[in-house]
Amino acid sequence: MQHPEVIILIAAIALIALSFIVWVCTRYKKCPSDKIMVIYGSIGKNKDGTNRSAKCIHGGAEFVIPVFQSYSYLDLTPISIQVDLKNALSRQNIRIDVPSRFTVGISTEPGVMQNAAERLLGLQLSEIQELSKDIIFGQLRLIIATMDIEEINTDRDKFLAAVSSNVETELKKIGLRLINVNVTDISDESGYIAALGKEAAAKAINDAKKSVAEQERDGSIGESNARMDQRIKVAEANSIAIQGENEAKMKIAMSEAALKEKEAEALKIATTAEKIQAARALEESYAAEQAAEEARRTKEQATLEADIIVRAEAKKKEMELAAEAEAEQTRRRAKGEADAIYAKMEAEARGMEEILKKQAAGFAEIVKSAGGDADAALKLLIADKLEELMRVQVDAVKNIKIDKVTVWDGGQNADGKTSTANFISGMMKSVPPLDEVFSLAGMQLPSILGTKTEENGGEKTETEETKAE
Repeated sequence: MQHPEVIILIAAIALIALSFIVWVCTRYKKCPSDKIMVIYGSIGKNKDGTNRSAKCIHGGAEFVIPVFQSYSYLDLTPISIQVDLKNALSRQNIRIDVPSRFTVGISTEPGVMQNAAERLLGLQLSEIQELSKDIIFGQLRLIIATMDIEEINTDRDKFLAAVSSNVETELKKIGLRLINVNVTDISDESGYIAALGKEAAAKAINDAKKSVAEQERDGSIGESNARMDQRIKVAEANSIAIQGENEAKMKIAMSEAALKEKEAEALKIATTAEKIQAARALEESYAAEQAAEEARRTKEQATLEADIIVRAEAKKKEMELAAEAEAEQTRRRAKGEADAIYAKMEAEARGMEEILKKQAAGFAEIVKSAGGDADAALKLLIADKLEELMRVQVDAVKNIKIDKVTVWDGGQNADGKTSTANFISGMMKSVPPLDEVFSLAGMQLPSILGTKTEENGGEKTETEETKAE
């Protein structure tokens, strides 16, 4: 296990190393495009073995060695200097005023940039302006002293070229370059320049008047000669003119005809071409519209099919889910109903079983009471239910409204009975006899209740009492 002191020592060393790396990175300086970075200190030596005063960089970046080197910037922003030169002596010993404006800036040429680093580094803008103004004043006076006023006033390009050449040469010595020169006006206190202007204007006016007089003279002489030549040659010209007019008219007519023919042909070609182009344009437009319509139709059909498919899938899924839910509900409901029916039937069966058991036990008791004779026991049961059976037969006809029945009786029939008696007898016969009721139940009427007899082709039941009578 490491000691805490070792961990703290390692962390301190890492922190010191990181701080050193960050500090070294901060010494890597980048130069903006509108400035010159001047690195001074221990720079190195020139080719001749002398120490370099500074290293200038325009653009890019450079590593500034800590302790041994430092850096500063020179601004490349143009400097405007107003130079109002007064009483400058020309070559003609005439003093003139030359107001002008110069625009200068620090040069980026390698040698000139080195001069700027040596002479302008650390100076304020106003100090640089004053230094430049002194140089410009001296060079302007020198140039004006070597030129006549006429040259300065008329040949302005020559004057500006001389100013630019001389001034820029001197400015480069301190690291500046001349960007622009603008001389606004030149004047003098003696009025020499104004006189020169008046002289030039008067000379121009006199030259113009002389030229006008000479032209008028030549015009009069020429006019006379022209009239003479006119009178001589008019006659000759008339005849030739008439002939020429006729020939010219013929040529004009032929030319006009040819022109009209060419125009008609050109119009025909142009009309044909226009119609062809129009037809092609219509054809292309129709084709484009047809293609667009086909694309639109295809898109609409695809969209419709997609919508239908999506809706069909959704409907199908919904129906499947509904069917599954309904089937599940039906299954549950059927299972519940089946369970309920099963429970009900099971309960009924159990109840019926109990009833039958009780009936069987009761019937066994009845048979036991009848001395073991089942027929006698059955007779006892029938005797017990006879009143209820007779009530059922009577109930079948008790609700018939005899007072609402109208029977037309024509007297006695062949058997000696009236129609009314036959009606009542037939109605009573419609009630099933006890013998038929027992036959339908699969049993035989007990002999105690009578037996069948044949009377007049019909059935008659005699009881034991009837037989006894």
